[in-house]
Amino acid sequence: MEPLLELLQQNAKLSPSDLADRLGQEEETIARRVAELEREKVILGYHGVIDRDKAGNHNVGALIEVKLTPERGGGFDRLAERIARFDQVSSCYLMSGGYDLAVFVEGEDLREVARFVTEKLSTLDGVLSTATHFQLKVYKQSGFLAATEAETERLAVSP
Repeated sequence: MEPLLELLQQNAKLSPSDLADRLGQEEETIARRVAELEREKVILGYHGVIDRDKAGNHNVGALIEVKLTPERGGGFDRLAERIARFDQVSSCYLMSGGYDLAVFVEGEDLREVARFVTEKLSTLDGVLSTATHFQLKVYKQSGFLAATEAETERLAVSP
């Protein structure tokens, strides 16, 4: 991956000036390259990595393993793209191994995620089975370690 993309992936808030300084290039060159990467959809977007608990977001996250029947002439693509378009889906990946898709979803509570699986996902033609795993705690997200109790509390020292 090119160094510009690596820097943006580590910190999308870096300005073209900061990027130019770190890469030893002109600011205008960097700004043009970023615009080009955005136009070409190499850069799909920018986001902050948020500690949902500290932000007061108590939504439920889940990983859903999905087994599919591949379509003749299209494989998994058409059905995977349809699943990826649901509002509840934050990420969707074709996988190797025991299942075909890893679908990450978010809902207000367990029932909302369950309704998504039973009413939308599992009813699609081509979906053979699903297995839902609910997120319990975040230790690392998008390359960032989550704050842990060990960082916020000091252990008592005893002789």
